[in-house]
Amino acid sequence: MHPIAFHFGALTIHWYGVMIALAFLAGLWTAMLRARRENLPAERIADVVLWLMIGSILGARIVYVTTYWKDEFAGQRWWEMFMIQQGGLVYYGGLIGAALAGLIYIRWKKLPLWKTADVLAPSCALGNVFGRIGCFLNGCCFGRPAHVPWAVQFPKHSYAWDTQLQQGLIGPGQPPLAVHPTEIYDSVNNFLLYLLLAWLFRRKKFDGQVFASYLVGYAVTRSFMEYFRGDYPPDHIHHGLTPGMLVSIPTFVLGLMLGAILSRRAPARPAT
Repeated sequence: MHPIAFHFGALTIHWYGVMIALAFLAGLWTAMLRARRENLPAERIADVVLWLMIGSILGARIVYVTTYWKDEFAGQRWWEMFMIQQGGLVYYGGLIGAALAGLIYIRWKKLPLWKTADVLAPSCALGNVFGRIGCFLNGCCFGRPAHVPWAVQFPKHSYAWDTQLQQGLIGPGQPPLAVHPTEIYDSVNNFLLYLLLAWLFRRKKFDGQVFASYLVGYAVTRSFMEYFRGDYPPDHIHHGLTPGMLVSIPTFVLGLMLGAILSRRAPARPAT
């Protein structure tokens, strides 16, 4: 865990922010490469990615603040809501925010909706690879206690230590328990998902297939990772399901429905 990358004068640069920046750069670069294959103007895709970045950060932060208001923000200084450089983004909130912002821009510039969505979908998975590494370096989104050889132990006075203390898993003078590195689980899963979507992009049968597959694939991989999460307060778990699992269910169904509807509506494309 190394949350601080370096100091630039009085400015502190956090690894979380660096990884988020790398996520968008990697997403932009790969999306522009796919845009050429679909004969979409690369400059428009770059503009879409900028809108996605703004929408995703706003959506991810809004959902995080509303979800953890009682635990982290009630009674604090109001500007703590904007301190995203220290972590505190919810991916599904970012996905919703990015989808809304992207839809507005795509409709405004009259770009083909599902073709553009297919161009962007693999980049979303690739961006999350870097984002979860940022979570690991920041010490958030960690797993439940584990005895596996690859379990990790965050230092004292980290977010993990504070959370385990609040949950009664350790005493005030005890070191943190070793936990599942769920951030790495999710990073690896998203890289595999990216490879699968990039492969599918070259072989898709209809526009929107890659995006629909992304929704299904991410819901599955996210639910797998959520099974090992250990940072949620007890009142955030409902019938054994974490917030991430609860959102994954409609995301999975939406992906299946979208794929079925678009496959019937659109003419089949020859594989290349």
